[in-house]
Amino acid sequence: MMPTLPALVGLGFATLAAVPALAAPGAADDPRGPWLVQSGEAAVRIQDCPQGLCGTIVWLRQERGPAGERLHDLHNADPALRGRPICGMTMLYNFKPDGEGGWSGGQIYDPEHGKTYTARMRLAGNGLALRGYVGVPLFGETQTWTRPPAPLPACRPG
Repeated sequence: MMPTLPALVGLGFATLAAVPALAAPGAADDPRGPWLVQSGEAAVRIQDCPQGLCGTIVWLRQERGPAGERLHDLHNADPALRGRPICGMTMLYNFKPDGEGGWSGGQIYDPEHGKTYTARMRLAGNGLALRGYVGVPLFGETQTWTRPPAPLPACRPG
């Protein structure tokens, strides 16, 4: 079973500093724009990238740890990447239209556990159903992300 993507709850965040707000949500039939992850602890902006749609963490409910330090990708399997900040991290990669009204062939990185999963996504009502899995979609977990109800202050990478 895949862990919550990204739960970001148990990392002991501090208060978020106010900075310029994120842009308004995209069209109802377009996944581009900001999305709140299911836990409500982070927002990911989906946008066009050279290899397909990608998603970057652009807001964190709390972006600092208990000692006031910025949160970093401490659980990455690659030690060279453990110093990169969570804010500004690309965590969705390479999603392409699947001809069935969704996007597949992508990957999602879970910074809380340092794991990468194959993923697909589909607009579902007012949400985005994002399924991460290992091997085949049957062996995975689906989360529903929602559009933020109001503009969110952007976190600051670094």
